[in-house]
Amino acid sequence: MQQRDSEAAPPTLGVGMVGYAFMGAAHSQGWRTAGRVFDLPLRPVLAAIAGRDAAAVRAAAGKHGWAAAETDWRALVARDDVQLVDVCTPGDSHAEIAIAALEAGKHVLCEKPLANSVAEAEAMVAAAARARANGQLAMVGFNYRRVPALTYARRLIAEGRIGTLRHVRVTYLQDWLVDPDFPLTWRLEREHAGSGALGDLGAHIVDLAQYLAGEPLVGVSAQLETFVKERPLLQGASAGLTASGGAQRGPVTVDDAAVFTGRLESGALATFEATRMASGRKNALRLEINGELGSLAFDLERLNELSFHDHQEPAATAGFRRILVTEAEHPYLEAWWPPGHALGYEHTFAHQARDLVEAIASGTDPVPSFADGLQVQRVLAAVEESAQKNSVYTPVQAVEAVQA
Repeated sequence: MQQRDSEAAPPTLGVGMVGYAFMGAAHSQGWRTAGRVFDLPLRPVLAAIAGRDAAAVRAAAGKHGWAAAETDWRALVARDDVQLVDVCTPGDSHAEIAIAALEAGKHVLCEKPLANSVAEAEAMVAAAARARANGQLAMVGFNYRRVPALTYARRLIAEGRIGTLRHVRVTYLQDWLVDPDFPLTWRLEREHAGSGALGDLGAHIVDLAQYLAGEPLVGVSAQLETFVKERPLLQGASAGLTASGGAQRGPVTVDDAAVFTGRLESGALATFEATRMASGRKNALRLEINGELGSLAFDLERLNELSFHDHQEPAATAGFRRILVTEAEHPYLEAWWPPGHALGYEHTFAHQARDLVEAIASGTDPVPSFADGLQVQRVLAAVEESAQKNSVYTPVQAVEAVQA
């Protein structure tokens, strides 16, 4: 790991987090780790965590290293020792919390998808633009951009190594909803989640496609399906992805699966599939990008590897070759282990924290921005509109510049 050249400790950055479940644990890991691995210009301090259940949030604070616990997110935002608010709640509260934090003079990190609707996302972008004029920064948490292999893939594409893009194909498959008796958690209710596999998984692969290609989607044609229309109601408080169901059943109001095609601004074609009903697939995110000069392929289950095909090599020896993305020259790897020592899912959150802290210290706009999150939200909205219209091709509204 990197060693500090000076004994002087950097200034602190007090972090307050709203939410403490799956994403709360992942973000906590990132904040705890980033300053211990990277030489950061500001030292993240886990000041406070907020959640409605007093006992549960206190337990989360103790487990994940937060100095204090709050049961009202407004109290967390108001704390003098919090300079950055990390929003890890269900999507229905993203806009309210993020906008309030920005208006209170805090920096904001908000989990994906940015919001549950385009209107909410637009309001968040406008709030971020106003706050930017006062020095506050806002970023949306698409952590898969911070997988070193994918960050490196973006670099290769930007350098022209695979030439003009022709095809982008991405799938994100899970199976935790295959059982029809899995209970009706908040992720299956539109008023809380906004959408189902589309927002949960589709947001990731839309962002990755646009990030890697370096250009936006301009139109889509889509189908959505809800295979299990009703599920058992939860007994007691929600417990995320593993709660037990009861005898009574309630309606599922989001999609189980989404499939859609798209066209990028350059004319390249894209295909997407997102489902939580693919039996045997736990967290299978796979992509392939084909260009005139070569191709790149990636599988999250082998996240330290990137497959690269150079189509300019002689046919007799050409083919996909494995790049083990663990060298110090690869993105983020200068601070980790010797070559060949693999990283994992949790490291993406440390990389995310590092990038945001460095942006705050330098006053540089972080990426992905709230405007990037709005672009993804508009793609998701176009997917839903296309599906409602029997897969008719639906343009995606461009994100215009927002003034403070």
